[in-house]
Amino acid sequence: MLLRNYWKSRHKNGRGPAPCWIRPGLAAVLWFCVTQLGSGGGAVGETKSVVQKDAEFDVTYNDTVTSENQTIYAFNHTVSRNKTEGVRLSVDVLSQDLDSTILFVVRQKQAVLSFQVPLILRGLYQRKYPYNHVGRTLCQPPTRAASETQYFFVDVSTLSSQGTNYQLRVSRVESFTLQTDKKFSFTASPSQPQYFKYVFPDGVDTVIVKVNSDMTFPCSVMSIQDIQCPVYDLDNNVAFIGMYQTMTKKGAITVQRKDFPSNSFYVVVVVKTEDEACGGPLRFYPLRPDELIDAGNRSKVLDVVVTPAINSKVYVMGMLFCLGIFFSFYLLTFLMACVENKRMNKKRELFQNPSDMSPAETASLLGKNGDGKTPASPYEYGSFADNGSTLSSEAITDSATSTDNNYGYMERSLDSVGRSRQESLSSVEEDDYDTLDDINSDKNIVRTKKFLCVADLARKDKRVLSKKYQIYFWNIATIAVFYALPVIQLVITYQTVVNVTGNQDICYYNFLCAHPLGALSAFNNILSNLGYVMLGLLFLLIVLKRDIVHNRALVRNDLNALECGIPKHFGLFYAMGTALMMEGLLSACYHVCPNYTNFQFDTSFMYMIAGLCMLKLYQKRHPDINASAYTAYACLAAVIFFSVLGVVFGKGNTVFWIIFSVIHILATLLLSTQLYYMGRWRLDSGVLRRMVYIIYTDSIRQCSGPMYIDRMVLLVMGNIVNWSLAAYGLIERPNDFASYLLAIAICNLLLYFAFYIIMKLRSGERIQCLALVCILFTAVIWGFALYFFFQGLSTWQKTPAESREHNRDCILLSFFDDHDIWHFLSSIAMFGSFLVLLTMDDDLDTVQRDKIYVF
Repeated sequence: MLLRNYWKSRHKNGRGPAPCWIRPGLAAVLWFCVTQLGSGGGAVGETKSVVQKDAEFDVTYNDTVTSENQTIYAFNHTVSRNKTEGVRLSVDVLSQDLDSTILFVVRQKQAVLSFQVPLILRGLYQRKYPYNHVGRTLCQPPTRAASETQYFFVDVSTLSSQGTNYQLRVSRVESFTLQTDKKFSFTASPSQPQYFKYVFPDGVDTVIVKVNSDMTFPCSVMSIQDIQCPVYDLDNNVAFIGMYQTMTKKGAITVQRKDFPSNSFYVVVVVKTEDEACGGPLRFYPLRPDELIDAGNRSKVLDVVVTPAINSKVYVMGMLFCLGIFFSFYLLTFLMACVENKRMNKKRELFQNPSDMSPAETASLLGKNGDGKTPASPYEYGSFADNGSTLSSEAITDSATSTDNNYGYMERSLDSVGRSRQESLSSVEEDDYDTLDDINSDKNIVRTKKFLCVADLARKDKRVLSKKYQIYFWNIATIAVFYALPVIQLVITYQTVVNVTGNQDICYYNFLCAHPLGALSAFNNILSNLGYVMLGLLFLLIVLKRDIVHNRALVRNDLNALECGIPKHFGLFYAMGTALMMEGLLSACYHVCPNYTNFQFDTSFMYMIAGLCMLKLYQKRHPDINASAYTAYACLAAVIFFSVLGVVFGKGNTVFWIIFSVIHILATLLLSTQLYYMGRWRLDSGVLRRMVYIIYTDSIRQCSGPMYIDRMVLLVMGNIVNWSLAAYGLIERPNDFASYLLAIAICNLLLYFAFYIIMKLRSGERIQCLALVCILFTAVIWGFALYFFFQGLSTWQKTPAESREHNRDCILLSFFDDHDIWHFLSSIAMFGSFLVLLTMDDDLDTVQRDKIYVF
């Protein structure tokens, strides 16, 4: 009542700063209320004796305190502007009774620190952990004078009527200021946090603060705070200001001078009361809300070292290195284009002067051997052998003597091409099918032949197919725009939250090699994705050049463009190049702040690239029956949907893994049926009846083998691989579901590619030098890339503290880490893989399509 009247006399209108009973967090006001107004907190009219003692450093004081007495210890020490010494206060109380707690208030110049002993720290579910031994480092306010004497007071009081014994000791911390590149070891616990000061030396603008320990647990927190009082060094307040991160064995934070006006900062290390934040086991739940839990020994030995970060020259070197690598591919492509152009010009000159050529040279330029046959003799399917040359001798003579006015290429009119197609020796003999009137329109009659050629599956109008496959490009371009814009907005928000809150646990960086630039925390991880964009653009330019050349050949009615080779449809190639560029953009967005909630940014277009490559590989020999863009993207969307579900719900969820494995196996069977029957089956109510009938008539009754042996071999191997992957997922249940799903896509792509190469060689076709070099080069690059990928510098499947255990220093130019090298190599390998798909059938450009086999 006395204090209330005093406050009202000072503030007649009831406004102004709140009194001590309204703002209990202000320790200075609390000390004034307890020590100066006389009521103390005991009974009304009770007096308290106050004893002040001159105290000294490094002396242990054993005293007793009750509600009737209060002890004040007065200390003084000399503070120098050029040298900072820490002052540490240690208190030990023998009683664990919450009613016998002692309040310690340290009054300093510009700072007040207060705490009670036993110190009660709360953990998860408000569990209480008492600590009787408390050690705190006192905040040191800066001084402008060269040297001055500062005083501080330690007030000890309690509201308990029972006498409580305590020990008090104040000592100096000689190694309070950290030195650059010098390791310092110390011990910390939840009730005895530690912090040290670091001052930026001249010429150093960025440093990396590294804290290490040989002990995984107890979990701890490292924090970087500005030089100010108070210093937040307890588990329940360390996250209030500055930058902070949890750690087990490793912790690292990059600090820039521009963020600290005083050119110095505190390195604070706090041991947490519980280990859940670092992935440790949950402790038992207390039976009673007020139950105290013995925390046990949670001391942890750590060491801290501050090292200078890279300077601007290293940034420039890193960027020039990155640009140089990928611009070299542009230069190499330009040189190869010049060589190819020179070769074609020479070829035109020879065509324009046929008298200068020998018959062998003429045949060679026309893609023939000396006998007029194709250099690649097709393999025999049983008794199915080569039944004619690609072009008749008359066609060779006519083509060799007719030249274009501008280019000198082989030409014929559309009418002559049509007659040639009808008159040429076809791969389909009349006895291979019934001579029905609808042979040219009924696809079932054509596709049920035992041996198919590309001409049989390239019967649709080319203009219709071109528009069909161009939809792949336009759809993925639309998807890219609507996907990328919200992604960019989201990661900017993530980065802003990290910068404002200082919470380093939001993003899973390799903190030992995370170089900031501007607002970005890990610029090197973003820069290394430039290769995907640049090489994707280069691939689009290469495809565009081929597209233009092919269209010009069609305009000139070039025989090879109209009648020979794999049908040229570039829509899927454009989609693949766009997907590669988007993979770079979205991977860069993901690495702005990699974490559990945005992993799909980095993997979505990986699934799309794998799917598009498989579709392109299938389209080469099956242009008429390849999937439409809408169906393909719908399936890829389903894959991405399951990827999200697997990460969110798949960890340890048996039901999810059973459902996914069943869907995986069913999808494999449906796709196998689609591929085996070339789309000539229907998914309806009678599908099971037809399956049983086929098994009975073909396998049980007649014991006949499969009609399409090669396709059956591929599909059996594919089912074995996919069923094995499904069983592995169901049994092991890998934590990284996204990588598991990507592994399924890559395994199927590699299986089909290997089958394609084997069947191509078995068909008597050959792989040209450029394609062979691309295959070997790409295989080697993929091998090195996967090595760096599996280094695993961070992982969002674990807690941030556990992820940091895998962090490692930069290994390339002091700027790039293992994952950056994975970005470099994988972008080059993907570009090489695309070139393989683009060039692997160039040897067929002079072979008629009714001589190119389907497999």
